[in-house]
Amino acid sequence: MITVLVRVTRGPEALAVTLSSLVPAVAAGLVGDAVILAPREDDTVARVADASGATLIVTEENSWKAGAEAARRDWILCLDDGDIPREGWIRVLDRFVALSLPERGIARLRHRQAGFFRPAIDAVCRLAGKTTIRAGDLVHRRVLLDGVRPRRPVRLAAVIERDPAFG
Repeated sequence: MITVLVRVTRGPEALAVTLSSLVPAVAAGLVGDAVILAPREDDTVARVADASGATLIVTEENSWKAGAEAARRDWILCLDDGDIPREGWIRVLDRFVALSLPERGIARLRHRQAGFFRPAIDAVCRLAGKTTIRAGDLVHRRVLLDGVRPRRPVRLAAVIERDPAFG
C-alpha cells in the first residue's frame, strides 16, 4: 500500500477531481491513505479532506516533507491537485512497490503535458546528479524525511495528465 500526497494550488474543485481519480486504487488495495497539503486554511478544502477521509496539513512551504511526516506508508505518490493518473497506473505502481527495494528511492510517472523543455531540464538535472521530487513521483518515505539521496528515478510506464479544466 502507498500514501498519496496532494498539494493544493488550484482549489477544492481540482482537489476533488484528483481524489476521485484515486477511488479505484483504494478499492484495489493500492492506496491506503491520503494527505492533503494546503498553503492556508480553507473551509472548503477542509470539508473535501474530511469527506474523503484524508489528513489535511496546512503548511506555508507546501513541502512534500510535511506530508511525508503524516504518511502512514513507506511509499508515497506525490500529486498536485488536478492531476489524474491514467488507465493502467494501479497495476504499474502495485508491481513497482511489490518488487522494488527501498534503496531504489524514486520512480517517476510520465506527464502527458510535460512541455517542450521538460526532457531537456531532466537531462541537465541528471548530469548534475540532482534529483528533485515533483508531482508524479513515487518516493520512498526515507528520501523525503531523512534526506537520503535517491538513485536516478525509474521511469514507469504510467501516465498522469492534468484535468483540462485546471490547465
